[in-house]
Amino acid sequence: MKLIAVCLFDLSYRRLFPNAGLLHFLGRTVFHRVLLLALMLLQGQLASAQTKAAKAKMVHKEEAVFARYLQPAVFSLSKIMMHDVVNPPAAARYYAYCMLGAYEIVSQQDTSLTSLQLLLHEYKRPLISTRPKDYDARIAAIYCILETGRLLLPSGYRLQEEEEQFIAEQRKAKVPRAVIDSSIQVANFIAARIADYTKTDRYGKLSAQLRYTPVKGDEYWYPTPPAYMEAVEPNWKSVRPLLIDSCNQFLPLPPVAFSKDSNSAFYRLALEVYETSLKPTQEQLDIAAFWDCNPFAVATSGHMAIGFKKISPGGHWMNIAGIAAQKARLGFAATITVQMLTGIAIMDAFICCWDEKFRSNRIRPETYINRYINKKWEPLLQTPPFPEYTSGHSVISTTAAEVLTYLMGDNFNFTDNSEEIFDIPARNFTSFRQAAEEAAISRLYGGIHYRDAIVNGQQQGKQLGAFIVGRLKAAGIQPVQ
Repeated sequence: MKLIAVCLFDLSYRRLFPNAGLLHFLGRTVFHRVLLLALMLLQGQLASAQTKAAKAKMVHKEEAVFARYLQPAVFSLSKIMMHDVVNPPAAARYYAYCMLGAYEIVSQQDTSLTSLQLLLHEYKRPLISTRPKDYDARIAAIYCILETGRLLLPSGYRLQEEEEQFIAEQRKAKVPRAVIDSSIQVANFIAARIADYTKTDRYGKLSAQLRYTPVKGDEYWYPTPPAYMEAVEPNWKSVRPLLIDSCNQFLPLPPVAFSKDSNSAFYRLALEVYETSLKPTQEQLDIAAFWDCNPFAVATSGHMAIGFKKISPGGHWMNIAGIAAQKARLGFAATITVQMLTGIAIMDAFICCWDEKFRSNRIRPETYINRYINKKWEPLLQTPPFPEYTSGHSVISTTAAEVLTYLMGDNFNFTDNSEEIFDIPARNFTSFRQAAEEAAISRLYGGIHYRDAIVNGQQQGKQLGAFIVGRLKAAGIQPVQ
């Protein structure tokens, strides 16, 4: 029996015993059938793998298509805010809340995503009751961005046209009507819940507070030309932050003490702003213009005043987040995550910055230079209507850059074309931090900030960014690539 067994598994054997040929034949037959069965199984596995690969490719293609909707959807918010001349802190708030709803929808279908309830203050997760197979989370998320903006923005009704156009495109793509209707229902439900959440952040109480009156004293901020607008959002520190614990959690270093003495450190700060403006390089002019981001710019001619509407600093960084996500070819959920966390970062950064602005209440370079150096001097950029210290763009840009660097890595090359709609050429950057550095120094080139407001604002932004990144890590939010 031992020799027969060997014979069955060695086809080179011939007759060793009587009937060995029959055994050899049976062995070869069994072997061939086993081999044929194995080949059939392998072929089935290969076909299954090819089918799965084809489906994965199709899903990836769909993901890419829907991901490309996100940046235009966010920019639709920007267009409404430019129309309404929404101030920078309020704009950041709108971006953050509009992205929260989109993330909430996606995270309820993708359980690998962290729940917002683990991140945000006083947030209770609204549970979607619609069955996942009955709606498309991607359609619902995009629609929710627009619907939340429609509910919150002063001229939000203008977004209805964007909603209708988006749905028309889904119908053209032959998405079943029942799926579209259920997706809209989910989007409306979450948008309404986010709107309810915004009502508890104390923003609605700001208008009931006393109007700001400039503080008397040479060292304090005073309205600047040409419009001499009153201070923007002097009580913004009272708005509830989303991630940080309080508005004064990250206090910057004290500003250089005010002085009229031409030998003082403060005078030298003002003199640097003045002298930089006298013979700026073309690169300095380009940088200042690119990062202007002033939604309040007003030009006057005689008795006529014309407003020039631009995106806010927060709007610029939301667009950078969208540009980076597209370049990295992130999936839909990852793109939503990047945009949502950028929105949260800039909202909390403005709360921190505005707390300091109205604490130190420092005089702007334009006012100081006109009083003590050259009464006819004008800055390259128009001075925004709020106190000088710290530099808002320095704080906001640095915070956003730290969060984006965590999510997408350092040395991330990208081309920022956010200002092309204003006929300002795109600029290339080797990292988010480099872009933030340029945004910060642009305020000196533009003549609207002293150097210590820039440097200390950057440090404030780094501390805030590091805190947010720490919160993300603790909540289990990993880099998206």
